[in-house]
Amino acid sequence: MTLPAIDPARLEEECLADAEVLANLKENGDRPELVRPVDVSFRGTTEALVQLTDRAEEFGFEFIEIEEDEEGEPCLFLTRDQAADAASIKELTTTCLRIEQIFGVEYDGWGCELQDGKTE
Repeated sequence: MTLPAIDPARLEEECLADAEVLANLKENGDRPELVRPVDVSFRGTTEALVQLTDRAEEFGFEFIEIEEDEEGEPCLFLTRDQAADAASIKELTTTCLRIEQIFGVEYDGWGCELQDGKTE
């Protein structure tokens, strides 16, 4: 599959937002090199989200769920295991922006739990 080009301004905007999240994780003791589940979400029509769900593995993701947000719009949640360093998150964001274009959905961001290497 030929992957679509990404708007550089949009990627920069997303990376700036990502940098804030990464800084917050670091301030709280995160070790970004540690692999952990990283969740992403997309908004769109149910049909588009189901099509993405059917092909999520092609992009390295596993399905979590589709649920409605506060406004009743469907949201898709996917996950994959990866590190949370800046380069890994930029690759994640780039993939998600391509998914956005391929499936006609809206990328709504990522999240993960802090990993400090300490066992509970």
